[in-house]
Amino acid sequence: MYHTFQTIIIPGILAFAAAYIGISFLMSYLYGAGIVAEDRNKAKVVKLPSSAGLGFAFGIVIGILAYTFGGSFIYTPVIDVSVLLAVALSILLITLVGFLDDINVKQERVKSTGMMDIRQGLKQWQKPILTILGALPLMAINAGVHMVELPFIGTVSLGLIYPLIILPLAVIFVSNSVNLLGGFDGLQPLMALAAALGLLAYNILFGTYTGAFLSALLSAALLAMLPFNLYKAKVVPGDSFTYAVGATLVAIMVMGNSEAFGIIIFIPWIVEFVLHARRKFKVTDLGIRQKDGTFKAPYGKKIYSLTHVVMNLKKATETDVAYYLTALEVLFIVIGFAMKVSGLL
Repeated sequence: MYHTFQTIIIPGILAFAAAYIGISFLMSYLYGAGIVAEDRNKAKVVKLPSSAGLGFAFGIVIGILAYTFGGSFIYTPVIDVSVLLAVALSILLITLVGFLDDINVKQERVKSTGMMDIRQGLKQWQKPILTILGALPLMAINAGVHMVELPFIGTVSLGLIYPLIILPLAVIFVSNSVNLLGGFDGLQPLMALAAALGLLAYNILFGTYTGAFLSALLSAALLAMLPFNLYKAKVVPGDSFTYAVGATLVAIMVMGNSEAFGIIIFIPWIVEFVLHARRKFKVTDLGIRQKDGTFKAPYGKKIYSLTHVVMNLKKATETDVAYYLTALEVLFIVIGFAMKVSGLL
């Protein structure tokens, strides 16, 4: 009981506080250093500090270190500390990759992802190659259970294929897919928070303590992010944020042995990946702003993003897009639990 609550709640509180303080500190520093992104969804284009993922990742790492510290001096840890430190290193490495993408800012607008933008970022082929860095610490400790339960298939033994092939591919795909869906205030942290809370509930009921612990830290850090990114946003999450979220989600699925549930709740991002791929990823999720503050789909009835679906359904504001797609994520979380209860997972 002690480990179920106090050793999750206390590191979670510290993760929230560290992330909030970290993001607050970074805002003026990033802006002053010229690490900014344009917010074009307002009546007047404004530049906001980008790469908030540095502070976000700091919060999760502090939560991990809090548990490690407690396990060294206060209680006997239930989680293998080497596993937690590998997860922390994984998050930090992939956050660094995202930061490299965020700092490539030009003085003049250049063509990027189907539109003109001051953020050029890394080249498309560089992103999947560099994000493999986030998988290396998990591969090194042979993380996860090699017996995986897949939807509709059942339990499959993957052996060394799991840590050496499946795991790095999962990190690459999840981190880059989370990065694809965004562009509207609150969209990325709200959808990620829904997924994190879903994984937290799943791991408490069906998964492992390690999965629940990491889910709690992710949820806490995402809660700290919300005040800075909900409408009207004060900071742009940046690729450092989305990559860190992706790496943490993979770690939770692996350590919680919840891959099957994770695949179900990740379906919105899988769909987003497929939609972007239809146009070779040269796509913008943003809409065309109207005088009343709503947005029109940029490609008419052609759909290359889930954001375009919302904008074609109604005259959507920024918050509409964020809340509708978060509701979609909640729907898939409910579907995942229903499949688990019915024995399909």
